[in-house]
Amino acid sequence: MTLVAPRFQTRRTPRPRLATLLTGAGVALVPWMVVLAKTLPHTAEVSNWSTAWIGLDAMLAAGLGGTGLLLGRHDPRAAPLAAATAALLVMDAWFDVTTAASGGARATAVALAVCAELPLAALCAAVAARRPVF
Repeated sequence: MTLVAPRFQTRRTPRPRLATLLTGAGVALVPWMVVLAKTLPHTAEVSNWSTAWIGLDAMLAAGLGGTGLLLGRHDPRAAPLAAATAALLVMDAWFDVTTAASGGARATAVALAVCAELPLAALCAAVAARRPVF
């Protein structure tokens, strides 16, 4: 008599409670965004501005470099890192453009977003979509 091992799913299905929690959190952010839109000042002076931007750029460097290294090794962990890096690149482009002063600074931010950050984000998203996530 031959025993056959049971087949296991390669992907886990999300737990219903976790799915409900995450969906609820997303929905709860909508009224919070309305509150912020009505109460936040148009301009603000910010502490540690350079530290925040340098930290974001450090995360981008680690994400891009790590994705490249893992991709070069055909390591499936490149996919989730590429997805996270894509999200950071889009966020970086958004904040660069929306926080830039009018004129030359905004034109530079838009040019960098269109020519560098968003194309890199699309490339990382393509890497993430083609690689299996374990």
